[in-house]
Amino acid sequence: MTATFPEPQPTRAEQIVKLGQLSMRSHRDGELHTISLNGEMDLANAGDVEQELIRVEGTDARRILVDLSGLTFIDSTGIKLLLLADARSRGDSRRLVLRRPPDGVRRVLRITGVDDLLPYVD
Repeated sequence: MTATFPEPQPTRAEQIVKLGQLSMRSHRDGELHTISLNGEMDLANAGDVEQELIRVEGTDARRILVDLSGLTFIDSTGIKLLLLADARSRGDSRRLVLRRPPDGVRRVLRITGVDDLLPYVD
C-alpha cells in the first residue's frame, strides 16, 4: 500500500511573494507592439517596465498598446510611469494607448485623478 500525502499548502510568506510578482510579455504584430502586464506593478518592477516601454518607443511601431487588463495592483511608481509614457507619446504622434485595467486598479487611478488623463482603448 502506498501512502498519499496532500500537497503542502504555501505559507503566507510564499503567497505574498507570488502576489508581488509581475509578468510582462512584449511582442510585435505588424505595426502594433503590445506590452501585456500581469500581476502587481510597483517600485520593485516598474523600472523594468519603463525600460521595455522606452525600447519599444525607439522602434518604428506605429501603435504601442500597454495591456493593463491583467494588473491586480499599481502603486504611485506605476502611475508615474504611465503618465510619463503618455507625455512622451503626446510628443511622438500619440502612438501609446492603454487597454483598461480591472476595476480595482482602475479605482486607484480614478482616486488619484489620473484615470481621465490616460489614452484608453477598449
